[in-house]
Amino acid sequence: MDKHLLIDLVTKKMPFGKYKNRLICDLPEHYLVWFRSQGFPEGKLGLWLETMYEIQLNGLTHLIDEIKRIHRAS
Repeated sequence: MDKHLLIDLVTKKMPFGKYKNRLICDLPEHYLVWFRSQGFPEGKLGLWLETMYEIQLNGLTHLIDEIKRIHRAS
């Protein structure tokens, strides 16, 4: 997985909707599941949302927490 993609997950914010301005990595699981059922948007946002969905689905959120911690420290 591209490290730049993971950094995007902890630095980029949701641009619209109920969770506007929330970091992609902090979106609730039910919201990502909803996008999965409706279809992820095109472009980078869709890639970020789908990646975050897969991370949560596979129980890998501890990796995102570590990246978030490292990124904030730098």
